[in-house]
Amino acid sequence: MPVQPADPLAAAVTALRDRGERVTGPRLAVLRALASLPGHPTAEQVVESVEAEHTGVHRATVYRTLETLTTVGIVTHLHLGHGATAYHLAERSHVHAHCRSCGSVVDVPEALLDPVRTGLQDGYGFELDATHVALSGVCAECRAHVGDRRDTGTGP
Repeated sequence: MPVQPADPLAAAVTALRDRGERVTGPRLAVLRALASLPGHPTAEQVVESVEAEHTGVHRATVYRTLETLTTVGIVTHLHLGHGATAYHLAERSHVHAHCRSCGSVVDVPEALLDPVRTGLQDGYGFELDATHVALSGVCAECRAHVGDRRDTGTGP
């Protein structure tokens, strides 16, 4: 497993500068929000966090900043089923497993999909980029909970 940077915010700011991008107030506010919010927040959650700390940053600016930071590779977005787009700092490459029952998102190593990637490339000439979507399924906790309901006869 790759080593995580000691300070994801500092790593993101450094990466932004290394790409020749400016570190503006709104960009720093969005990066701070992403570094401090747990999991994979939606744009609306980022807006709420930024507005709580920086009342002068407009929500449209937060949305544009998320788009810009995604375009330059500092932030990654992912689509969770039919829900809102989620965001996180692009600290390391990984894919996501999304529980369609409780909504939890688990980061999994990208290498887990290597056999699928190879099969798609060799069999179909298709190059897989699974970083912007989530694999959908049911987590162990939800499966256990459903099992508990079946055991007690209280399930659907």
